[in-house]
Amino acid sequence: MPNTFPSPDTPHPITLPDGAAHTGTVFLKAVIDHPHIIVGDYTYASAHNPPDDWAAHLAPYLYSGAPERLLLGRFCQIADGVQFITSSANHRRDGFSTFPFAVFDGGIGTVRPSLPSRGPDTRVGHDVWIGQGARILPGADIGTGAIIGAGAVVSGTVEPYAVVTGNPACVKRYRFDKTTVHRLLSLAWWDWPIEQIQANESAICGADLAVLEAAAGALSGA
Repeated sequence: MPNTFPSPDTPHPITLPDGAAHTGTVFLKAVIDHPHIIVGDYTYASAHNPPDDWAAHLAPYLYSGAPERLLLGRFCQIADGVQFITSSANHRRDGFSTFPFAVFDGGIGTVRPSLPSRGPDTRVGHDVWIGQGARILPGADIGTGAIIGAGAVVSGTVEPYAVVTGNPACVKRYRFDKTTVHRLLSLAWWDWPIEQIQANESAICGADLAVLEAAAGALSGA
């Protein structure tokens, strides 16, 4: 039987064999207090050298006064060295110069000709694995179940359950066929109570869709 799962508000959810907390892995919901970062339950990040400020470590350009947001779903897995380059990192590039004059004379946060307009949010769905050293560019929209390869540079939209690699990142393959993806998105197991997820660990990790659909039916009828 599985042990009791740690609360999503637990900063260090992994306990080492000697009983010490593994400080290099955190549930982000427990350690990030930022007005423009929204993190789903059980999403974790790891770092070989754990930072004091996880928000700045992951999204260094998302200042407290930035207009855009970083939205992370539930059960995402974020490896060491991943960075989200959010929209406030952009420069205006439709004129003769990209130089941000307003940044240097106190114009941050104002509407100025040398500053770009508000950029889009960056979104990551549920159960997304982002590999070591990946860079997620402004406004990227990563679908549920996607896998982002180590060192990938991701922009635009990544469809659910796609595997993307490279710079610029491109789709290498899809994890499942379209019918299976549709059924998985309809199941939304990531929204189940954690005890129900634990009880179906074998089906989730072993890709037993029939068992999961039966479990979903039992859950909805409870």
